[in-house]
Amino acid sequence: MPANGGTMIWKSMLSIAFVFAAAAAAAQQFPPQPPPAAMSQGNDKERAACHPDVTRFCQTQLQVNPNDTLGILGCLQANRPKISRACQQVLASHGQ
Repeated sequence: MPANGGTMIWKSMLSIAFVFAAAAAAAQQFPPQPPPAAMSQGNDKERAACHPDVTRFCQTQLQVNPNDTLGILGCLQANRPKISRACQQVLASHGQ
């Protein structure tokens, strides 16, 4: 191995360490971010429109965590061709 090969590796490792240190320092300068705003779960009428579809298509999400709004929303979106027209309208009205 040439003598400068070790130097090149050393410079590369030093550069990588510098990048990680700079990224860590930059990350500390940003204020902590608040958690995402709680997703609206809709009003009683909207929840009633989607309840049968959630019960029918999203049993896995309900069993794992019935409060997982994003998981249930993802399930409804994945099953969109099968869910009721009323529930599709609720999703569309919320930009989903």
